[in-house]
Order: sequence, then structure tokens, then C-alpha cells
Amino acid sequence: MAGRTVAFKAVIWDMGGVILRTADRSGREAWEAELGLPPGELDRLVFESQISRRAAVGQASVDQIWAHVAQALGLAPDRAAALERDFWSGDQVDPRLVEYIRQLRPTYRTALLSNAWPTARQLIEDEWRFADIFDIVILSAEVGLVKPDPAIYQLALERLGVAPGAAVFIDDFVENVEGAGAVGLHAIHFQSTEQTIEALQALLGRVPS
Repeated sequence: MAGRTVAFKAVIWDMGGVILRTADRSGREAWEAELGLPPGELDRLVFESQISRRAAVGQASVDQIWAHVAQALGLAPDRAAALERDFWSGDQVDPRLVEYIRQLRPTYRTALLSNAWPTARQLIEDEWRFADIFDIVILSAEVGLVKPDPAIYQLALERLGVAPGAAVFIDDFVENVEGAGAVGLHAIHFQSTEQTIEALQALLGRVPS
């Protein structure tokens, strides 16, 4: 934008639905068909239960979430384990986005800010292996705060050592984008990798090589 004087110093990224996305829903859809559930019901059962909300702030375990799912669906342990495996089978890390974030450094400080369950850090470090692209990783289960609580954005800014106006935040949930904007961050609603990279480059005024 002509006349813009903002000097951006940091870019803050969401994880689920942005860096890590469900590219193939067939595993979930097969279970919904088998169990007679409406489309999307498994997602709601897994992510929107009271126990999953408690896990997001570190007050429940992942095992407790899946025990709740098994009980709600009347599944024996072996069937519940198969459901859990198939539920995650279509999730993929976006390699283009990971490489893009890597190239932002060291010109910009980078952060991961995710509403995530207690096992997330181990998965990020050992299975998905993209912890190294971030200067800081803030997970809701570890800090007891969830987006869009203003306090979790402020915590990220404090740990990054930047003012709100010098940071950009990216998330796929509109309410989280609006929450970041209310704190003073420049926020981008993630809809696709291409759209997000273009929007961010327009703000930063650079094209990473």
C-alpha cells in the first residue's frame, strides 16, 4: 500500500487447518457411513465436546477424549483404536507452507500459536518435524489459554518481543482472526496456501526466494 510505514517484525501462524490440514476425509466419512452419522458429526464429537475443550487448556488428556468418543459411539477398544487411526489418516502437513515459513527467517521472527491438545508438541517435534521453522511455539494446552482470548495473543507478542502492529497473524477460523485484530495485530484469514502467501507478501512487501 502506498505510503505504508509499518515495519513488520514477526509472523504468527496457526497450525490445524493451516499448516496441518485434512486433505483426505475418506477415513472419517467411511466411519460416519458405517455408524449412521451425519456428515461432519465425527469432527464435532472429537473437537467440540466438553472433554476436548478441557484438553485444549491442559485439563484433560487425549486418551480421555478418545475414551469419550468410544463411549458415545458404543465402540469396543479395538474398534475405537481403529477409528482414531482412520480419523487422522487424511491429515497432511503442507510442505510448501513449511518451506515458505522457513524462508521468512531470519528477516522475520516466526511463531506457532495453536489451540492444541497436550500431545501436540511431541507430534510437532517428532512426527511432523516442523518445530525448527519457528522461533517460539505456543500451545494452548501448555499455557491454559485458547484463541480468541486476547491474553494468548498478548503472550505470543511478549515472547516474540514485538508490538501488535508489527506482527501478522494467520488463522483459518474467522473468530480467531477477529480476535487477533482486536488486539491490534494485522490478521489474514487462511483460505488456501496461495491466497495466504499472496496476502502476506502484499503486507510484507517481499517475495521470499
